Amino acid sequence: MPDQPSRRAVFAPLTQGGRAEAVTRRLRDAIVLGVLGDGEQLPSEVDLAEALGVAPVTARESLQSLRELGLVTTRRGRGGGSFVCAPEKPDPSLIRGRLAELSLIDIRDFGDFYTAIAGAAAALAAERAAGEDLERLREVGVRRATDPGGSRRAEAQFHLEIAAATQSARMTSEEMRLQAEFGPLLWLSMGSPEGRARSESDHAGIVAAIAAGDRDRARALTAEHVGRAIDAVVRARLEVVDD
Repeated sequence: MPDQPSRRAVFAPLTQGGRAEAVTRRLRDAIVLGVLGDGEQLPSEVDLAEALGVAPVTARESLQSLRELGLVTTRRGRGGGSFVCAPEKPDPSLIRGRLAELSLIDIRDFGDFYTAIAGAAAALAAERAAGEDLERLREVGVRRATDPGGSRRAEAQFHLEIAAATQSARMTSEEMRLQAEFGPLLWLSMGSPEGRARSESDHAGIVAAIAAGDRDRARALTAEHVGRAIDAVVRARLEVVDD
């Protein structure tokens, strides 16, 4: 598997204890956000346990939970192992249902917190990003997809790579957790060609600020970018109410 910073964060030792639920959450978030691709082979139970700093039985329980969620399949025999079964795209009815569960206060509260985390990550990346980090950000930042689902995954990956460029496993894990918590709602703005074009332009500005070492500009541009995404969620929530 490619040795990308965001992937290294997936298999970094857990900081919140070695419970199976924590392992399941880490891997589930990575699969849903597209960090681990469909069909990708996971490490063996022993290797996974060693990487995450947990007991083999804990890794085994986690893989079983992921199989029950339909996110992992296990094949026996030669060429066997545990493989990722990434969901193709979220069900529109599930998105509407999730929106209906949230109040505008919930959305704004999440937006404020996520803006703080994403902005801090961009500022730190401006101080710490290495040359290979910048190359990766430029590559991911202009990655285009013709469908909303692919665009949302690319958007999530861009922000995960910014967090990874901070050289902080905790920051990357928090970015991953927050994106997974809000799920496909966070990047609803990727549903239109205009939204995707605006996002690509935003990415170029953010990467340029990080490359220039301008932490204040990187933070400000990221805050504006996330703010537009949250505004799109608010509009979608109001449409659900009107219906």
